[in-house]
Amino acid sequence: MDDRCTNCDVVRQVAPGLFVEADGRSQLHHQPRDERELAQLHAAAYACHTRSVRHPSLRLDPALDPYPMELDDDLYFCGHNSTQTAAANAYLLRRPSGSVLMIDTPRWNASLADRYARLGPVTDVLLTHRDHVAHGRRYADHYGARLWIHEDDLDAAPDADHILRGLDPTEVAEGVIAHPLPGHTEGSVLYIADERYCFSGDSLYWSRTTGDIEVAENITWYSIEVLAASLARTVDRLRFEWVLPGHGDRRRLPADEMSRRMHALAARAQSLRPRPVDFTAHRW
Repeated sequence: MDDRCTNCDVVRQVAPGLFVEADGRSQLHHQPRDERELAQLHAAAYACHTRSVRHPSLRLDPALDPYPMELDDDLYFCGHNSTQTAAANAYLLRRPSGSVLMIDTPRWNASLADRYARLGPVTDVLLTHRDHVAHGRRYADHYGARLWIHEDDLDAAPDADHILRGLDPTEVAEGVIAHPLPGHTEGSVLYIADERYCFSGDSLYWSRTTGDIEVAENITWYSIEVLAASLARTVDRLRFEWVLPGHGDRRRLPADEMSRRMHALAARAQSLRPRPVDFTAHRW
């Protein structure tokens, strides 16, 4: 790991054990010892937004680039995180019709875009909030896809062509519901697909530190108190098995267990109060 690492956590998500957190950044714990760890190393290297995972003289093997990486039936992690979205994770979801949704975006690259499209025609690019808009228009134009964002973050993506408005849930594709959840930003949105997948942007994530779903209380740009109110208003409508955040770890649990944890999170959030943004205090 070179010194450009921003401690975004993505390499520790895809290669747990091989990379660890130390001195405020990711560090390689040991060299790959078998083919499985070599594959993990390449998954980390091709996800890292600063390209900090590198050998001093050897090149990465492009044949070992695993992206898009299948996480579940028709669910894929894009990898190739972008510096322009602060290393946010992006996902692809293939629908029963064969079409594909992109949720937030990886770094822009035409060859990558073509690779993702091998899963099927990409019809929609769903932006969760203003921090993740950087490549939305490029991907949407490349695919001829619809670009979605909430009206309260529209100034960050004024060229979006499908605008979510207000606080009511909106069906953006068959089986896919947008739930406005202001708090992290004024226009933050959760996308719930098939009561199975929750694409949560930066509103909530799975913390390995606490072993639970958490809100990023130390990195809230708009209002932690508004986020608490949003959770209280919305939590009874939310049912899913997977939490799939922009930052922080992913997790799958039975839907009833996820619901229990979400209600507990909504209750905990009521006691949170505004505090200065502090990336170093974030609990990965």
